[in-house]
Amino acid sequence: MLTFFRPRPAHMPLALAQAIAGQRGRLFLFVPVLLAIGIGVYFALPREPVALEWAGVAAAAGALVWLSRRVAEEVAPLVLVGAFITAGCLVAGARAALVAAPVLQYRYFGAIEGRIVKIDRSANDALRLTLDQVVLEGVARARTPDRVRVSLHGQQGFIVPEPGLRVMTTGHLGPPPGPSEPGGFDFRRLAWFEGLGAVGYTRVPVLALAAADSGAVGLRVHRLRMRISGAVQAHLQGDAGGFAAAILTGDRSGIAAARMEELRRSNLAHLLAISGLHMGLLTGFVFGLLRLVMAMVPPFALRAPTRKIAALGALGAGAFYLVLSGGNVATERAFIMVGVMLVAVLLDRRAISLRSVAMAATLILILRPEALVQAGFQMSFAATVALVAVFQWLTQERGWRARIPRRVWPVVSVVICSLVAGIATAPIAAASFNRIAEYGLIANLLAVPLMGLVVMPAAVLAALLAPFGLEWVGLRLMGPAIDWILLVSAFVSGLEGAVMPIVEPAPLVIVTMALGAVWLVVWQGAARWAGVPVIVLALLVWAETRRPTLLIAREGEVVGLMGNGGRVLSRARAGSFTAESWLQSDGDSATQAEAFARSGYDPRDTVVQLRGGGFDVVHLAGQAALARLNDVCLSGRIVVVTQEPEARQGPCQIISPRDLRQSGALALSYRRGAVVTNSVAQSSGQRHWTGR
Repeated sequence: MLTFFRPRPAHMPLALAQAIAGQRGRLFLFVPVLLAIGIGVYFALPREPVALEWAGVAAAAGALVWLSRRVAEEVAPLVLVGAFITAGCLVAGARAALVAAPVLQYRYFGAIEGRIVKIDRSANDALRLTLDQVVLEGVARARTPDRVRVSLHGQQGFIVPEPGLRVMTTGHLGPPPGPSEPGGFDFRRLAWFEGLGAVGYTRVPVLALAAADSGAVGLRVHRLRMRISGAVQAHLQGDAGGFAAAILTGDRSGIAAARMEELRRSNLAHLLAISGLHMGLLTGFVFGLLRLVMAMVPPFALRAPTRKIAALGALGAGAFYLVLSGGNVATERAFIMVGVMLVAVLLDRRAISLRSVAMAATLILILRPEALVQAGFQMSFAATVALVAVFQWLTQERGWRARIPRRVWPVVSVVICSLVAGIATAPIAAASFNRIAEYGLIANLLAVPLMGLVVMPAAVLAALLAPFGLEWVGLRLMGPAIDWILLVSAFVSGLEGAVMPIVEPAPLVIVTMALGAVWLVVWQGAARWAGVPVIVLALLVWAETRRPTLLIAREGEVVGLMGNGGRVLSRARAGSFTAESWLQSDGDSATQAEAFARSGYDPRDTVVQLRGGGFDVVHLAGQAALARLNDVCLSGRIVVVTQEPEARQGPCQIISPRDLRQSGALALSYRRGAVVTNSVAQSSGQRHWTGR
């Protein structure tokens, strides 16, 4: 009999039973949180589980579900906690296995052939092509990546890149690079889930092999996107055209790198990401427009369910926008959130609620569990949850709203939205990008209203008039508003102290803060305030974060030693991406050249000695500097070389490219009188995307 598994409520601690009973109707809100914990556990594992271990996890999940149906009703939610966490781990593991594709394991130089499937720009403003149906000279088909990404340098312009066009060139490719330091952002993981098996560049002209007249539906849609983007930029010249193309089609190739940096520094870069703001503004405008049109026909409005018809129309508009914009993760996430809310309207349920947000988050985590570790997902749901919670509270507290004049309420709403969303996303933005735009609230207050009042309505108007060749009407209306937004970004980004650098937090800081915030918002009753000290604790840990004293790049091209005035770099230009990543993580606003100047050496020097923090390190850059190895190899000293030495003799510790190929970038610090060494290989573990 199963009576053993059915304890009476009296057998449970009274406080626990009352607490669970008090959360009736809100327990579903914890489902995405528990799934996220399971997904986070998967990504934090030191190695990939084997088949037998996965079978054990699946069996545990099934057993917990079975047990939850046979215990007392008050106990079942506690049992399901484990079930949802294990389910999250299973979903993430299954997704990682399903997207498996070949990854280039060595550096390649030779002919590259493939079909263009994506066009964008790199961080240094170079045009970038993502290719599928890849052919690499001398590489077996089974070892050829499904997709590669090539940055275009040198003399180009022999073709007009478009999706579906088959091209060829000669260039350099390599596996997606690992983190610039242990625990840093791992591009290999992102590339794994995108099916990107190699990245590189070419300085040779890209030539066309076959016209873009065939391909899957996705490519045809992508070609339509690029044609629309070109038409938009033909009507709106310069940066305004690039901005309009980005928000309408997701094509950012028309935006200059300098303009992008201004948008980032003013905290307006989110206006380019086709995400919740754009999808919400578009579907909201279509919903309101359809209801207005139907209300103008009283006989129809009195007999038809106009609200549901408008919801269907808005859902269709959102789906078209999803397809047109390329269907990236951020847009899919936004569409799911909007879709859940519009379906709630169709089912006569409350459209905007924490339950709708939880449903959207659950669907996204099941379909794309890797989104959890991306800043876009985190910031989107942080802002949405905070806004829904605050406005639900304001709805209940009607007294203060009655004291605000009706005409002022729209302005107050914009201020509240910007303030709440800014506070909710600030820790995530600071942790992800190592900086805070200090005047971002001002910039958003000046720019975001125009997105809702002018830009998105004008975009809908342009789409409606496009079949008649009159899309220019909507685009011309959009132009001045975009010019204003760009003007605001340029002004705010140029203010003194516009950006405050922030040190990168310890790995669990944001996780702890998020759990405290979710508990504060979701839990009902006095116990919810337990989330506040959790958030405060996370902030205190963040404030006490200590960066590694000595950092060595993954190929030994640059070394960084923390000093009293900030990190001192051994090279003024070499390893620029890695060096800039270190400085950003340090919360240091210095450029690489400025950080090198702290060493006191000349940029032409190839032998650089750095001392401090208990370390004595010498960096030998190049073959000529390697000849000094015997002279500088002293006891207690670390010598980093960029060329492999013929012999390793001497009392010093030599770190060569061969060592770093095995370990990846290194981080060394003194802890309790001893040197603690951590490597990318140790911190990343043996995962699908690490190639180990």
